[in-house]
Amino acid sequence: MPLTPPPVGQTLGRFRLDRLLGQGGFSWVYAAQGEDGKLFALKVLKPRYANDAGFEARFRQESQLASALEHPNIVRLEEFGQSQGHIYFAMEYQPDTLAALLEREGRLVEGRAVAIGVGVTRALAFAHARGVIHRDIKPDNVLLSGAGLPVLTDFGIARAISGYVAATGSMMTIGTPHYISPEQAQGRPVDGRADLYSLGITLYRAVTGDLPFKSRDWYELARMHVETKPEPPRHKRPELSKRIERIIMRLLAKHPDDRYRSAEALLADLEDVEKRARPTAAIPVPEGYLRDSSAVIPGTRDAPGSKWWRFWEKS
Repeated sequence: MPLTPPPVGQTLGRFRLDRLLGQGGFSWVYAAQGEDGKLFALKVLKPRYANDAGFEARFRQESQLASALEHPNIVRLEEFGQSQGHIYFAMEYQPDTLAALLEREGRLVEGRAVAIGVGVTRALAFAHARGVIHRDIKPDNVLLSGAGLPVLTDFGIARAISGYVAATGSMMTIGTPHYISPEQAQGRPVDGRADLYSLGITLYRAVTGDLPFKSRDWYELARMHVETKPEPPRHKRPELSKRIERIIMRLLAKHPDDRYRSAEALLADLEDVEKRARPTAAIPVPEGYLRDSSAVIPGTRDAPGSKWWRFWEKS
């Protein structure tokens, strides 16, 4: 089994490695071309895990299960294979990630962040309904299509690690320290609400340009997730709406029962924020519905400057 990453230009199965995109704790990620010239992202397991027969078997099993999650906001797994001593899986290629976007722009306008949140939540609602928990939601695992559609990846790896740890008692961290839920930090059982917490951290980062909890010490980060109340997003970016702040703070509740009960419940609130944020001109209105603005009676709740109007603008 090779101990170093396969070189660019090497062929694994029917895929030629074009360039190394990056690496995580468990795999290297390449941009690759299929025999027909189509682009793919190829994840190649690092030797430590590829050499472990138990991990490899579970990884293969969970990759096959993840490939059954067919949804517009979930990356499609195309193929699992082994070639020249390397174990890999191929998935549809997406040109960008939320992590890279935030690296370039620092933070996102609220509407863009909400739209990404809606897409990720739709993916989670679909997966959770089928008993699949992601366990590692973070900007690196939110891919962005050429049209900007958020596509969630790495279901297979997260499930494989979780199952392997449960079966063997191995000491392997499931999740990413800055995005891990309190129950994950404490080693307690998790359900879909752990994914919602991690999505809350992701949205917090997206709209403020910052993380709610920061430390170079893993144990200190774990303690902060469990004990420390996050600073409200509007303290860092006052122009954010109260609605998105309330959603994020609810997602970051320490106890799962204090968060949204499900991805579907979160989706309803995010879609409501998205709908309200749409410019009036973008909302179809039947002909003849709009009244003459001069007919608005001063002092009524519909009049610009009224208490109702001011509340609507600020909320």
